[in-house]
Amino acid sequence: MGVTLPAFTPLEDSLFLTLYARALDNRRPNPILGDAMADKLVTELDYDYRQLRIDTNLVLNVALRARKLDQVASRFLARHPDAVGLDLGAGLDTRVFRLDPSPTVDWYDVDLPLVAETRGHVLPARPNAHVIGADVRDEGWLEKIPNDRPAVIVADGMMAFLTQDELVSLWNRLIEHFPSGEIVFNSYTRFVIWVARHARGTKSVAELVKFPGMDDPRAPEGWNPKLALVKEIALSREPEIAEFPRALRLYHRLAARSNTWSRTGTIVLHYYRF
Repeated sequence: MGVTLPAFTPLEDSLFLTLYARALDNRRPNPILGDAMADKLVTELDYDYRQLRIDTNLVLNVALRARKLDQVASRFLARHPDAVGLDLGAGLDTRVFRLDPSPTVDWYDVDLPLVAETRGHVLPARPNAHVIGADVRDEGWLEKIPNDRPAVIVADGMMAFLTQDELVSLWNRLIEHFPSGEIVFNSYTRFVIWVARHARGTKSVAELVKFPGMDDPRAPEGWNPKLALVKEIALSREPEIAEFPRALRLYHRLAARSNTWSRTGTIVLHYYRF
């Protein structure tokens, strides 16, 4: 019998989609992310993962986007050993353990209060790693976080659950709170949002998707004058695609030849500096 979980709302429950995908990736002969802690956690929790109906494509995309987010955060922390790190909508992600930041970094995992409380029960404590239970749409929670150090802000999957106005408001509050930093998140074009609402693998979260989709990676530069695009990371063009099964590998290699296809037909990360 696994660890008994509280009764989550559908939004809170959505964390299991990505958690289980990372665990399934770890069970592959050649994992993309290799998150053994996520795999162990899945086996310890009392949850019916069969209801998620996750396919191989989703597993690989979740693992690869997590790997790319980790890489951006890791490079930032190497340049700023006194930085603050934020993982927004962290769920039960083990990113802080994968990154293993130095003791001079303060890392904050932020999620809804019940998720944050559960995280504290099922994941080990770590020096200078903090958990904040809050709705990121609310004001006030940022007051708990130092505002005199550069920050790297990661959001994996959260963007889809916010309206555009909510996202713009959140980004502006983050940018004004810190003296400088970087933001990286997996973005969603309008086509990808449509797929998320109709595909079998994301059926469990389809009704929760609020974001309309964003086709222009420079659009957020209009949200705040301090925000500048560093890079658009199209997963189809990343070297790890070579580890995908043949059919998916062929699809992504074809998509990589077209800016439009690589942006609208696959997962894209947007990476900004402020």
